[in-house]
Amino acid sequence: MRRIIGATVVAASLIVPLAACQSAGSAPSQLVVATGDAEPTCLDPHVGGNWPQALIGNQFLESLFSRDADGNVIPWLASAVPTPAADGLSWDVPLREGVTFTDGTAFDAEAVVANMKHLKDPATKSSTGFLALAKVQDVVAVDPRTVRFVLSEPDSALLESLAQTWLAIESPAGLARTQEENCLAPIGTGPFVVETWTKQQSVTFTRNDKYSSPPADAGHEGPAAVQRLEWRFIPDSAARVAALQSGEVDVIDSVQPDAVAQFRQSGQFETVLGARPGVTARIELNSTRAPFDDAKVREAFSASADIDAAVQSLYFGTLDRSTSVLSSSTPFAVPHPEAYPFDQAAANRLLDEAGWTTRDASGIRTKDGVPLTVKFPVSTNQSIPAEVSLFEQIQQSAKQVGFDVQIEQLDLSTWYERSGAWEFDAIVAPYSKDSADVLRIVYDSAGTVPAPSGYHANNTGLKSPELDAAVQEAARVSDPAQRAALYATAQDIIAKGHYVVPLYDQMVQFAVSPKVQGFRLQPNLNLPSLLAAHK
Repeated sequence: MRRIIGATVVAASLIVPLAACQSAGSAPSQLVVATGDAEPTCLDPHVGGNWPQALIGNQFLESLFSRDADGNVIPWLASAVPTPAADGLSWDVPLREGVTFTDGTAFDAEAVVANMKHLKDPATKSSTGFLALAKVQDVVAVDPRTVRFVLSEPDSALLESLAQTWLAIESPAGLARTQEENCLAPIGTGPFVVETWTKQQSVTFTRNDKYSSPPADAGHEGPAAVQRLEWRFIPDSAARVAALQSGEVDVIDSVQPDAVAQFRQSGQFETVLGARPGVTARIELNSTRAPFDDAKVREAFSASADIDAAVQSLYFGTLDRSTSVLSSSTPFAVPHPEAYPFDQAAANRLLDEAGWTTRDASGIRTKDGVPLTVKFPVSTNQSIPAEVSLFEQIQQSAKQVGFDVQIEQLDLSTWYERSGAWEFDAIVAPYSKDSADVLRIVYDSAGTVPAPSGYHANNTGLKSPELDAAVQEAARVSDPAQRAALYATAQDIIAKGHYVVPLYDQMVQFAVSPKVQGFRLQPNLNLPSLLAAHK
């Protein structure tokens, strides 16, 4: 049994070059992956930009850069890793030669320009890609093999941003179609091509037989090892496990912790786990309205929950409690265990001090006749059942000190609507970026303003000039020691203000049939790569 944790740890035994196992002509017909993540409403990760789009998009789209197992930025569709101009206001990115999109369009500098303009166009309704390019003022084709990114101010995280699937490069001809057409089957340079998308069932891919542009660490040359790939949507976790056990599918994701523990013990299936880079899974508290506009109430809520015990009982040792807002796979993460004790006596004292001194017949605190209610919308597409159970335990422990936590389980679209309209008091909002610059996106004051998609990244409503200055300066400097100190300042402000309650790393959790070889997590975002996977 092999277990992979963290963005920079990949078991080499999972990577088998095609030449070592079979010829392209004898490739098996198909691999089947079953996902529990939400079915995207659009396969183009430029539109919106969520995790399900990245999972699927990584199979047929490619980015300018990736990362290797040591966390270094490496070329992908770029031919080398550039350095910025002396003033930090431009980057000249050299591009690979001989690459074509699967519609026959040439990959060149003009194609990159078209993609960046597509991402920055408000009509695209991008969020993740749009926010990543916030400092990009212009993109210019210097020559067919060189593209220049012109910045409004230095951005030390630019290459890290360009190593994400949400900024993958698509055919300009595909982008010129209507958004509806492009959403159904975006056109990339990757190892697979979208053949059909049967809504609420699956996406089927065929192999790109002319594929020749893997990232530098792929351990594989030439076309994919299988001719077809099917990506099935199976929301129920037990049904996914049953499909894997019966041999109906070859790989499943969003594996429940009890199943991970069972597979580890039995050795029946490989378990492949990785921490998503970016922020941790954490409960964010909306400080723009009562009750969490009061720091004492935020601190009381955090202290009311025995999260360590809940994580231990519900996750069977598959992950650890985090006290950091940044994932363990993200550089410059700083834990703050002192900020997140389980102390219900302190929680009661803080609520008394905040004026919530009266309790109704059910034990819920009130103030001026208003109950201490916490509206907590939860996306069932983003939170596996074990996580929902964790929230229910927090709900019960918070009630003991007088909170009325109202959990509402929603589909992803409705959850996005509630988030965008600030109709919540507490929320769990995943955000992945392979850089501590995610702090700027998620907690800078500017993050309270929605992107063109309508999504705002800052769900706490935190507006701190000191934090803004720290994360903005960290993006301007390249010295690691300076960046570490500035990001530590930002994390200290978040922890001391009790704007979030960290839970654990956001995880990708796969179970893989022992018949499958060559499955890997690509270190840039710990997304699965099926390029070399085969039976």
